[in-house]
Amino acid sequence: METTKIKDLGWNEFFETNRTKLGLDFFAIARVIAQYKGAYKIKNVQGEYLAKITGKQMFEAVSKEDYPAVGDWVVITEAKQGQAVIQKVLPRKTVMERKGSGKNESQIIATNIDVAFTVEAVDRDYNLNRIERYFAIAKDGGILPVVILNKIDLVSQAELNLKLTEIKNRLGDVEIILTSNLTEEGLDRLREYIVKNKTYCFLGSSGVGKSSLINKLLGEEIIQTENIGARSGRGKHTTTTREMYFLTDGGIVIDNPGVREVGMTDTNSGVDNLFDEITSLSKECKFVNCTHVHEPGCAVLLALETGKIDKQRYANYINLKKETQYYGMNKLEKKEKDRQFGKFIKQAKTDFKKYTHKDY
Repeated sequence: METTKIKDLGWNEFFETNRTKLGLDFFAIARVIAQYKGAYKIKNVQGEYLAKITGKQMFEAVSKEDYPAVGDWVVITEAKQGQAVIQKVLPRKTVMERKGSGKNESQIIATNIDVAFTVEAVDRDYNLNRIERYFAIAKDGGILPVVILNKIDLVSQAELNLKLTEIKNRLGDVEIILTSNLTEEGLDRLREYIVKNKTYCFLGSSGVGKSSLINKLLGEEIIQTENIGARSGRGKHTTTTREMYFLTDGGIVIDNPGVREVGMTDTNSGVDNLFDEITSLSKECKFVNCTHVHEPGCAVLLALETGKIDKQRYANYINLKKETQYYGMNKLEKKEKDRQFGKFIKQAKTDFKKYTHKDY
């Protein structure tokens, strides 16, 4: 049996360089392959461990982003057989994150990903806006986005061609892989796309077939799946945790719980990159801080009126920009509140020392 090498888990020069810079060469390294409540499953060339972070890390963490996430490389100390302690998270090469549901904080989906597969089932709640949102957060995180249109056996060729045209018109020359778990059409192409030692993340709503596709790639039913509800037509949240799997051909894939709502964080650069034609036009606007909503002399609005920009694409651009700006403003407000509270605590400590009797 061939021995697992560290590069088979996704290790490369980027992580090695940062590990050396931080002076952590003497620590063992591992990759986070699953996240549970209060614990992590990690893997290295020696095997798999159940790991926890130190109390110091918990104390120093400012937000959830400071905790380990699936895909992270960490330095560890082995406590005992099968268990380890995570000492530090190495710098991330890429990060995929979204705004947490109903919260003004970001939620990391996965880290150190090379490609994000946005999986949409063509027969149910197919949503072009959702694809566009995933593309925006992927691009902002430095990740290549790719569309997988799954369950193509359930629609006619005419319907499929219409969806392909819609995606191309909205997103331009993007990579689209057509698949069917039932007929296994397109699976060979998906296998060929996945390169050894690279990491791929599967994203999408419940029931679109993410886990089933990964099972096909693995060659066995490792991930539990359930049928779509007959009444609702919606999938059940069978996948409840993010977990990394290693293919026999060397590719690395991450399964994710189904997500219907893709909230935006402060991903301005990702939105700008995704809507590059609008970003380019904005340079011709009369006002530098043009919102492209009502201002006179707006090149974007002129292009919209003349039909150079798709109306739905424009509407989604405006919505995404509003979300990122709102998130950014709330984040700044939160930082200011934290700063003011910190000043209050500092002053309270000073006053306490000043007015407390020396014998107390």
